[in-house]
Amino acid sequence: MTFDLKLFRPKLLDSLPGYDRQQLVRDVGAGMTVGIVAMPLAMAFAIASGLKPESGLFTAIIAGFLISALGGSRVQIGGPAGAFIVIVYGILERYGLANLILATAMSGILLFLMGVFRLGTLVRFIPVSVVIGFTNGIAVLIMLSQIKDFLGLKVPSMPADFFGMLHTLGKHLHTAELPALLVALGSLSLLIGWMRLGRRLENTPYKGIAMVPGSIIALLFATLASHSLSLPVETIGSKFGGIAAHLPSLQWPAFSWDSARFLIMPTLTLTLLGAIESLLCARIADGLIGDRHDPNQELMAQGVANFVTPFFGGMPATGTIARTVTNIKSGASSPIAGMVHALTLLFIVLVAAPLAAFVPLAALAAILLFVAWNMGEWREFMHLRQYRLPYRLTLLAVFFLTVVFDLTVAVEVGLVAASLTFIYRISSLSRREAVTRLDHPSLAEHGGSVQAWRLYGALFFGAVKLIEEIEDRLNTPVLVIDLKNVIYVDSSGADALMNLIHTCNKKQVQLIVCGLMHQPMDIAQRTGLLRHLEGKLETDLAAGMARAISLVPAR
Repeated sequence: MTFDLKLFRPKLLDSLPGYDRQQLVRDVGAGMTVGIVAMPLAMAFAIASGLKPESGLFTAIIAGFLISALGGSRVQIGGPAGAFIVIVYGILERYGLANLILATAMSGILLFLMGVFRLGTLVRFIPVSVVIGFTNGIAVLIMLSQIKDFLGLKVPSMPADFFGMLHTLGKHLHTAELPALLVALGSLSLLIGWMRLGRRLENTPYKGIAMVPGSIIALLFATLASHSLSLPVETIGSKFGGIAAHLPSLQWPAFSWDSARFLIMPTLTLTLLGAIESLLCARIADGLIGDRHDPNQELMAQGVANFVTPFFGGMPATGTIARTVTNIKSGASSPIAGMVHALTLLFIVLVAAPLAAFVPLAALAAILLFVAWNMGEWREFMHLRQYRLPYRLTLLAVFFLTVVFDLTVAVEVGLVAASLTFIYRISSLSRREAVTRLDHPSLAEHGGSVQAWRLYGALFFGAVKLIEEIEDRLNTPVLVIDLKNVIYVDSSGADALMNLIHTCNKKQVQLIVCGLMHQPMDIAQRTGLLRHLEGKLETDLAAGMARAISLVPAR
């Protein structure tokens, strides 16, 4: 790891040389399109998280601008994401708003440090089974949390846990209102129909129609219908009093540092989730535009955004796949499009904020249900049979724990299970083979006096039994071990070899080690093992066997 702030180089700086007016026009158009798409999603994510709708808008404006201006991707769009809904709602319920601000800011510091210490590539080591498991689990919880507004239930407060949600929804199911259900069903039908229409028009002269986001269409129709027909449905205005048409101001709540120690796990969850989501989104964007993002720079930008945004009324932010894809399809070629997206949202807040008061919450619930359904990798459940049992168990365990217990617990258990599975798989690939008379005909004469073994794979803490089993079979005057095919030795492996040397000395067995190269040779030097192997090393098996046979009197 290296600590070098000179490596802080936003992708924006690499995009400016050769930047022309034509690119600017495309980026401005793409940014305005994404800004319109982001508006309903930002409000919906904030409301579902237990915050006011402007929290989502302020996050999309401030964090979206910072992530684009300072990030390591040309086209990634940052802002509030559905993946944070469950964890943000849980922090609010347990610790309050002030501690949510503290947890978000601390996660920003951790994200920045991850980028500074060049840990961006480590996120790629998180197994796909863990990512799919918690993504599908979060999608289920988002859909469950939106049933209240989808049906228009009169629920004073929704709990954050799974069984609490089910109990509360069942208890208040009789309060469902038909107007809210009709608005929600109409919005959801319009979203699905618009998506299918867009697919049909994709390769036709009318494909421009498909560029209009379905969420905006559904929101407009739902708002016009409910307002013109005077439907008795709950709106942003009736619940939150509308959205203030002004810039966010700095807020510094009174923190309780005594409770900050309880925020360690929520903070780590926000950090890990933000890193995974942002870098996964950046990788998808790379595949679409043929570019390569800088993961460490992206993490530093995410860190800055998450540290600054909560003090201006925002919530956790990360890279967003749906808005990034929209940005690419709209013609974006540089981070300027993401910056324009943030400015577009700012303009909407300053000019059209009063109109948001008429937006029905049922329509936002329908949009979130649609987003959550598309967010999940549901086909993976159908394809589980083609994977090994450890993969299936890990995915299902993370999914179950995310839904029933807690996202933090799910990620912890998933990573531990995946690590144990990996250790088992690698240890099973490491093996030991006896060198026979067919390999070395000279063993025919001295075969009973020389014992020779070849080791393959990695000699690490999960495979030291290979050495221990040789130790248990020391019944010849000479032992030869060929390590030419061993690619990795850790400290436990080196310690096992050291114990073998001591055992050979006690039993007066001549030990010869062959083929110690590259990383195994390096660890042997650093652990002092090489010093104990003096006089016992050979470059290859043939030389080692020749010396082993010379040590045994001819029969």
